[in-house]
Amino acid sequence: MFKRPDIIKKGFIDEEISSGTDIISGIEKMRKEKNALILAHYYQTADIQDIADFVGDSLDLSRKAAATDADIILFAGVHFMAETAKILSPQTKVLIPDLNAGCSLSDTCPPGKFSKFVDDNPGRTVITYINSAAEIKALSDIICTSTNAYKIVESLPEDEKIIFAPDRNLGNFISNKVSRDMLIWEGACHVHEEFSLEAIVEIKNNNPDASIIAHPECELPVRMVADFIGSTGALLKHIRTDSSDKYIVATEPGIIHQMKKDRPAKIFIPAPGKDSTCGCSECNFMKLITMKKIYLTLKYELPELIMDEYLMDKARKPVERMLDISDRLGI
Repeated sequence: MFKRPDIIKKGFIDEEISSGTDIISGIEKMRKEKNALILAHYYQTADIQDIADFVGDSLDLSRKAAATDADIILFAGVHFMAETAKILSPQTKVLIPDLNAGCSLSDTCPPGKFSKFVDDNPGRTVITYINSAAEIKALSDIICTSTNAYKIVESLPEDEKIIFAPDRNLGNFISNKVSRDMLIWEGACHVHEEFSLEAIVEIKNNNPDASIIAHPECELPVRMVADFIGSTGALLKHIRTDSSDKYIVATEPGIIHQMKKDRPAKIFIPAPGKDSTCGCSECNFMKLITMKKIYLTLKYELPELIMDEYLMDKARKPVERMLDISDRLGI
């Protein structure tokens, strides 16, 4: 639910900004006046990452949302991320610059079908990836991110039966590392399933000194040729300490901006998509967020995310359990 839909056009505020407006200065001014916190995911464009108060992966962004004393959180990311921020910081006004910024992975797990799947497989601990709707989180026992999923599964008793959703590639990646009884939901991310193994291998053949690094949401063939597999945050940490000077990066290419900032002397090649026109595999949902939309969202404080309190309470428990386990394990 969102307030004042009368000025929200096509899912966002569609208003012309005068040519003399300094958007960056305007955002800075409004951010201070309104005590607003701008959170951005690594998959946002470089200009948005550079104006954000904090850039991170889903786990770090969740922690920032839970700990903030801001009056407003503006989330430069997709819908489930804004929902998670509201779940963890219900007293804070949460804004998302474009209501159409969804998630292909989240869409592969409809709440009604997933509820039936859980009911049809009783006695299992339900672990769901944070890339899911609030209704899915409310049906879960523990939420995870790609950063902590393996350790969360490993922390449970060995005889505990598990449902893992919604990403089949992440679920299979974990299942191959631990000996657990896991039922895995058949969902997937369009970005990470679109990488072309043949194109990656060709780039590797032309750059034999390059290290292939991949997100665990990638399909098995891509993971099999990878030299390192990890979450967006783990990939960033890896290139800081790894001895390689060149990388083929098999995740959404927005992360390369932070990689270049951290290690400007190194070379980063985005892994190509199967039918890519940009030479990479981009998240079209993440790229719906723009500087203009951020400016107008702060100006009008719209669209604002309004969530049902009962749903938030149900969804908060598994998210907080994730954070508690992560803190206990030092993740």
